[in-house]
Amino acid sequence: MDPFKRYDIRGRIGTDLDEAMAQRIGCAFATVTAADAVVLAHDCRESSPALADAVAAGLISRGVRVLDLGLAGTEEMYFATSHLGAGGGIMVTASHNPREYNGMKLVGPGAVPLSEGDFARVRDLTGAAADRLPGGSREDAGRVRSAYVDHVAGLVGAAEIGPLRVLVNAGNGAVGPTLDALADGLAERGARLDLVRMHHQPDGTFPNGVPNPLLPENRPATETAVRAAGVDMGVAFDGDFDRCFLFDGQGGFLDGEHVVALLAQAALAQHPGAAIVHDPRVIWAIEDVVRRGGGRSVPAPTGHVFLKAAMRRTGAAYGGEMSAHHYFRDFMCCDSGMLPWLLVAGLMSRSGESLAETVGTLRRDFPSSGEINFAVPDPAAMVARVHAAFGPKARAEDRIDGLSLDFGAWRLNLRASNTEPLLRLNVEARGDAALVAESVARLRGVIEG
Repeated sequence: MDPFKRYDIRGRIGTDLDEAMAQRIGCAFATVTAADAVVLAHDCRESSPALADAVAAGLISRGVRVLDLGLAGTEEMYFATSHLGAGGGIMVTASHNPREYNGMKLVGPGAVPLSEGDFARVRDLTGAAADRLPGGSREDAGRVRSAYVDHVAGLVGAAEIGPLRVLVNAGNGAVGPTLDALADGLAERGARLDLVRMHHQPDGTFPNGVPNPLLPENRPATETAVRAAGVDMGVAFDGDFDRCFLFDGQGGFLDGEHVVALLAQAALAQHPGAAIVHDPRVIWAIEDVVRRGGGRSVPAPTGHVFLKAAMRRTGAAYGGEMSAHHYFRDFMCCDSGMLPWLLVAGLMSRSGESLAETVGTLRRDFPSSGEINFAVPDPAAMVARVHAAFGPKARAEDRIDGLSLDFGAWRLNLRASNTEPLLRLNVEARGDAALVAESVARLRGVIEG
């Protein structure tokens, strides 16, 4: 199977991706970007160090200076690429995929995603031979972590955070060492955070399961630990910690659109009147917060390439997706798993409200279904069927990403997944959870019938 996906590289080790291919990818990346220096990092998977070595060999063969972060997170690679003025960055990771997978995330100067054309050229040149060029080298760039800590602490207003007790579930992913460094940096700047660490040691065998808290079956461990520890908030990270997932002090999981709404509120407090970019799946809670905060709501298609482009086009202060990818203008318009929970902690500290109280209001005023997935043989035909059944009664319709229909009291978005053979449905309503359930049942009858 081709490991080159729409946005990144991902596949089974030894089947879709191996060290020989990784070396060729490094060589191809150097050729396409013409970079003098490239930042390289890897997650804690068992296969990651060897793949990173192979990528480095490919880059060096084309005369590139490799700036090696070692074990780090994707957002540290983004930061270092910009901070060091490198011509590109490569993160060896399969994020939340099963342990037999690995892959890579690629960016150009300033941590900007590769264009579709450049990504295609890397794929095409991976199978081609290339001349060896002189001058390549590899150096330890782990020193950049302290600059990363300074930057993150500055963006969240460390002195205003706390006192709060927070459970952090690292999921045995890559986040542990970075979180420790950041916790120390925040404390030095006046943050009052009591962190309860869980599954903190990086371990590529993932003894407590692959860190993917987006899956409902992976949440109970954190929910239980939050209640047992008596904390104000819980945070669970995925494998390369470019995403975090939040739990209130009662162990309740925060739905993606409510986290986006909270982060929009935080962004508008720092940047009054700013644009806020968000995906179009579930929007009413977000739009309400943005309107009340004096901002401008900008929907964009799901996917980091599209949201980052929309942020750069509009100058938006923040962009968020339901899937827990959160992007910040002052963080190179890149996604971060550290900034979201710290910004929410800042909101809690200033308001004095518990997270359960704050999110409870959003849940009551804007109930939603959560994302429901359907395996269908022809997603486009099914979208057309739903449109034929429901479209004539809609007050408004858009095709920003899939099909969105607004009926006034409730709204749906139906879209084909970018990464899996699935049709994804989201339904929301205004203050009427029963209407959400009723609408989902009617849609399910059309889709499954």
